[in-house]
Amino acid sequence: MAEIHIPTLAPDILFHIGSVPISNTVINAWIAILIFFVLGLMLRKRISLRPGKLQNKCEYILELLLPYFDQVTGDRKKTMRFLPMVGSVFFFILLSNWLGLLPGTGSITVGHSFLLRPANTDLNLTVAMALVSVIGSHLMAVASIGVFTHIGKFIQIKPLFTSILKGPMAFFTALIQFAVGLLEVVSEFAKVLSLSLRLFGNVFAGEVLLSVMSALVAAVVPAPFMLLELLVGLIQASVFAMLTLVYLTVASDEPHGAHEEHA
Repeated sequence: MAEIHIPTLAPDILFHIGSVPISNTVINAWIAILIFFVLGLMLRKRISLRPGKLQNKCEYILELLLPYFDQVTGDRKKTMRFLPMVGSVFFFILLSNWLGLLPGTGSITVGHSFLLRPANTDLNLTVAMALVSVIGSHLMAVASIGVFTHIGKFIQIKPLFTSILKGPMAFFTALIQFAVGLLEVVSEFAKVLSLSLRLFGNVFAGEVLLSVMSALVAAVVPAPFMLLELLVGLIQASVFAMLTLVYLTVASDEPHGAHEEHA
């Protein structure tokens, strides 16, 4: 029986660039970014009104994604507006997940550390992407509906003062709305936790499962688990991207009653 190497929660530090530590998860992330960079350069040189094979394949993939995005946004214009951010998140997570299944990941060592490890098994990366998604949704909301309208979704101070003249029941209702707004602020932090921990937990669990199965049995038996991880990688990328799209869509919508107030 082969020795079982269970991945630790923290990635292995391979070297430093100045004072910045470079881990094996960062190497996997760089590989994914390099692949997209090369693909982007190839598309830029070959893009035309009469698309070639590469452009056709990329356009086909986008045409598959756009209807699903439209179901969330309800508007193709919003879909095209959010596509650069959400699409980048989706494809990066998908590719970085699948790169973790390549031969050499979890087996090639440098010293006492593994050279490659799936990028999303690093909680630092998943938290960073979650922060980009949540903060990006607020920035998009500010650009779409304005600063004060967006803040008014969370902190409703004005109704507290205007309700004083309307009686105790109106003031009590406004107080409840203010408290609910504070809970909404807390929920924004919960979004970061849920997005990051969900992605990290699922990918890390899959990496541990593959490590154990590869050590316990022959190479043929882990194959079904690798196929399962391909599916899990796609599902996790879809969930993260769709939740990001939901946050962007909801944040950029005007609050209920805004149209009546403008009228």
